[in-house]
Amino acid sequence: MTSRTGHLLIRVLIIDADEQACTELARYLETKGFYISGYRDFATACAAIDDNMPDVIFADLAPSLIESLADRLEEAESLTPIVAFSSTDSSADVVNALRAGAADFVLKPFSSDKKALSNVIRKLLDRVRLGRLNQLYRQELEDANSDLRDGIAELRADQKAGREVQLRMLPEKEQYTGGLFVDHLVKPSLFLSGDFLDYFPLNEDKTLVYIADVSGHGASSAFVTVLLKNLTNRLQRNLRRGSSDDVFYPDRFLQRINTELLDTGLGKHVTVFVGIFSRSERKLRYSVGAHFPMPVLSFEGGETLFLEGNGLPVGLFESPEWEVYEVRLDRPFHLILFSDGILEVIHNTSLDEKEHRLLELVSGGSHTVASLSRALNLEEITELPDDIGIVTVTDAMNVSGNASST
Repeated sequence: MTSRTGHLLIRVLIIDADEQACTELARYLETKGFYISGYRDFATACAAIDDNMPDVIFADLAPSLIESLADRLEEAESLTPIVAFSSTDSSADVVNALRAGAADFVLKPFSSDKKALSNVIRKLLDRVRLGRLNQLYRQELEDANSDLRDGIAELRADQKAGREVQLRMLPEKEQYTGGLFVDHLVKPSLFLSGDFLDYFPLNEDKTLVYIADVSGHGASSAFVTVLLKNLTNRLQRNLRRGSSDDVFYPDRFLQRINTELLDTGLGKHVTVFVGIFSRSERKLRYSVGAHFPMPVLSFEGGETLFLEGNGLPVGLFESPEWEVYEVRLDRPFHLILFSDGILEVIHNTSLDEKEHRLLELVSGGSHTVASLSRALNLEEITELPDDIGIVTVTDAMNVSGNASST
């Protein structure tokens, strides 16, 4: 069968034990011109995938099985995206599915929100088209080795230029602002990074700090970091002009990012932690857009712990809401924000052990970018499995001399 949306033969595989739901989805997709095959159990579906790789997979599976399916596709060097679907809209279930390897998420029953399903299908169709075009381009380049070498050289030059642009977008290192000493580190796994961070004063009393991790890698993810920087600049200008105070509110800050991402139609989502420090109130108010791991808060001479909180990813849903959390900072403190790439360079086996190692490092005195980099040997790692972003925030009154050298 040929898709009416672009004269492409798009093969869709559905895995769902619910026969009625499977049939409902299959009929809807067939009206869009897709070739459909449905299976009720994971094992049978995997056998079918091995025989004939589909272009898209819709799966109502537990996160562990989604991860197994994603591993199987990776081993087969397939770019086939997995769309998780379920009757639950729990943010934890959505995040777990995305972490397990799903490219997107839709809710059952499909008849309740066909617009969302149509948007997912449109993104997937674009992805399949792009993948097939990439295969065509790759074959053409392989047929012309000299052109390939020239193309790679040009691409590297472009990536280096893009990297310079990204570096210029980052805030100045070792800043004193709003009674805080703030520093950062970004180490990309490729030339371009999907991790981004920023911090800046909102007024004499309040300072905003955020860290974001864009889904995927490469140029498309790097483009979203440009969007984030542009948005924060506009929000600051709006504040100065008195036209909008959204930047004062962590939840509204995430809502603005969400709107911008959906408007681009890139199919990208972002995990974000954003916090606003109040010097006069000795308080941090923050919102969490599915960011992981949570920041580590360490009080001088006291406890070290992960901040609490959760929330939906940013850029996936039309009208999400985020909770605003609050923590008192009435004692000298250090707050360290990480992107999830930091977990890849910690050699412990389980996630719990990796998180425990982070707490050990911070409670043991690794409060600065320099000390964390030394403890994790970041300077010696030449090939990172994922981008790494770190932001360290410390009471400025507790910083003596050059804090980055401690």
